[in-house]
Amino acid sequence: MAMAGVGSQRGSSSSRMLLPRNISLSTGHLPEALGGAPPPLRPNVINPYGRPYRYWQMFLIVLVAYSAWASPFELALEKAVSRAHLVVDLVVDVFFCADIVVSFFVAYRDRSTDLLVDDRGKIAVRYLTRPWFVLDVASTIPLQIVYQLVRGKKNGPCGFLILLRLWRLRRASKLFARLEKDTRLSYFWTRFIKLFCVALFALHCASCVYLWLAFHYRDKEQTWIGSLRGDFKERSVWFAYTYAVYWSMTTMATVGYGDLHAANTGEKLFSILFMLCNMGVACYVIGNMTNLVVHGATTTFRMRDMVDQVARYGKANRLPAWMREQMVESVQLRFQMAELLLPDEVLSELPKAARSAVAQHLYKATVEDCYLFRGASDNLVVQLVSEMKAEFFPPKMDIVLENENPTDCYIIASGQVDVLRTAKDDGLEKFVMRIGPHGMAGEIGVMLNIPQPFTIRSRTLTQVIRISRSHLQNTVRPATADGDTIFSNFVQYLESLKVRHGEELTFARDVGHDTLPFQNGDPIRVVIHGQIPHGSGMAGNRAAGKLVCLPGSLEELMKLGEDKFGMAARHVLTADGAEVDDVRALRDGDHLFLS
Repeated sequence: MAMAGVGSQRGSSSSRMLLPRNISLSTGHLPEALGGAPPPLRPNVINPYGRPYRYWQMFLIVLVAYSAWASPFELALEKAVSRAHLVVDLVVDVFFCADIVVSFFVAYRDRSTDLLVDDRGKIAVRYLTRPWFVLDVASTIPLQIVYQLVRGKKNGPCGFLILLRLWRLRRASKLFARLEKDTRLSYFWTRFIKLFCVALFALHCASCVYLWLAFHYRDKEQTWIGSLRGDFKERSVWFAYTYAVYWSMTTMATVGYGDLHAANTGEKLFSILFMLCNMGVACYVIGNMTNLVVHGATTTFRMRDMVDQVARYGKANRLPAWMREQMVESVQLRFQMAELLLPDEVLSELPKAARSAVAQHLYKATVEDCYLFRGASDNLVVQLVSEMKAEFFPPKMDIVLENENPTDCYIIASGQVDVLRTAKDDGLEKFVMRIGPHGMAGEIGVMLNIPQPFTIRSRTLTQVIRISRSHLQNTVRPATADGDTIFSNFVQYLESLKVRHGEELTFARDVGHDTLPFQNGDPIRVVIHGQIPHGSGMAGNRAAGKLVCLPGSLEELMKLGEDKFGMAARHVLTADGAEVDDVRALRDGDHLFLS
């Protein structure tokens, strides 16, 4: 067996694990989709997903197309069947006979267990007990030729058995079903070609039936073609076939010019049946084509509907014109950038590792170039990137509003934004600075846990990467060294802003390395105790404590303790008795004892 080498020489079990079917359906080739070799099979067993078997099936599709055309044509026009036609038919039958033999060596997937069965006995039993084995054999035996050799006549009851070859069309149906799920091909054109082939085959079959009725009627003058061309039997077979195709086409298209018409009862009955069947074929083709065309415009319809909803909402609530324009532009931009942003419902279907890999490929370099995370460990950057999301803003769109809650901060991936602040004297917006790619917006409010001090407005089409405040805190909190690096970068950035825009940063005048009383954007809360307990130990006795926010220095902490307990302290001890030298070593929830 030439294709038996597809299987591997390893393994003795009757089944091999096969990955889920949707992988093979989406790509058409399971091993290629995974970038690996086909599953190992027993010797002399063919992998149904391997390249050799796929090429063999594609070759048979060409023979199926020939059979679909030749079988009705040879039945309708027996005089057209020459010795050359018989030889070609026999060669085609030989190839399909070989495929029957090959089918006894092709592994199959057990639908109940999703395993690839490669046991030769089970493969044979399954094929022999299925109805298609009998039909495969019946459609391969050249019964018409056998009848002609035995009886010496072309016409006979076995003539109609040639139509059994149309059973082979199931291969074309399976091929189109697989190609429609192959994402490498255009679904529109694949479906269009399938519908075109269905219509063309129906037209060919109707033409052949009309020819059969005309050539087998007793009075050739009382036929649909004989009433117009009485010598049609003496003319070329292509002459009659052209007329038949023309009449079938006008009937299928419901045009009916009147030059050709049914002339006897048999032709009238078939015309009625053909038009009834044509209703179903027309509904199938037109309905599918309508779905394909509408599917291509679905995004446009959805965009227009959403824009109309936004416009009606803004008008009903009497929103300002500039606000309505911003809302409409945001909706339009969302649909324009649909190819660059996957919907959340699609991302949620991907494995977490796949989502993380995509995010790292898209955003990791941008995050590393951002000033706040410069010098942070690769592990921290990977954790941050895994939950980031990209957003697009049209020009003159507000990204952050002044005095809103600090829920998110943004990294500018592309474009530019303007930083604005409302003047206290006249209430007008005042330009502060401009931020370009790899800059940040909204991080000051998030890091200091204060209302956003600025309005951030896009100047051009801007892509930003959004980081939620909660995700930033949860990621940085366990990483002490990275937290120090991030806050050092942040303080340096604030110091540089003070130099350039000191009058606009009144909220940050007292912020510095030693005065930043925040850990990962939150105030550190500690419990201080006025005296060291005796007997049970500090760790076991934490009564009479006071919950306070940790000041920025050790001296301020001692002064706070003196205010709370009315006693001066010289040392600060932790619950396990260690003396505190630097408040930056303390963590949220620590118990401290003043000595």
